[in-house]
Amino acid sequence: MQVAILMTHVAIAIALVVLILLQQGKGAEAGAAFGGGASQTVFGSRGSGNFLAKFTGLLAVAFFTTSLTLAYFASQAGDAPEAGIPDAELIEQQNAVPTLDGGSSDMDNTAPVLEESGD
Repeated sequence: MQVAILMTHVAIAIALVVLILLQQGKGAEAGAAFGGGASQTVFGSRGSGNFLAKFTGLLAVAFFTTSLTLAYFASQAGDAPEAGIPDAELIEQQNAVPTLDGGSSDMDNTAPVLEESGD
């Protein structure tokens, strides 16, 4: 479920970027006020500003919702012992694992060096 929400979150983020880049700035409306190309728009003489603004707002709400949901999942995953950095108590327990020779392992991976006698 978390992966599906993450994929939805990424798709919404991409759609938001595209919608914001499609919208015209406030200065672009000055030319349309004098009749410059208003009849050639897809959304009519009113323009697409109202539709794109509402759809951008809807996507922004969906983006924040998925963000909060993913943050909730991340906070719940922090309680699992395998997530993140282990605490000092867990490290000490792992270091105190008994070995075959009766001593405790000190996490030293070096093998003893045998000296050769050169007679």
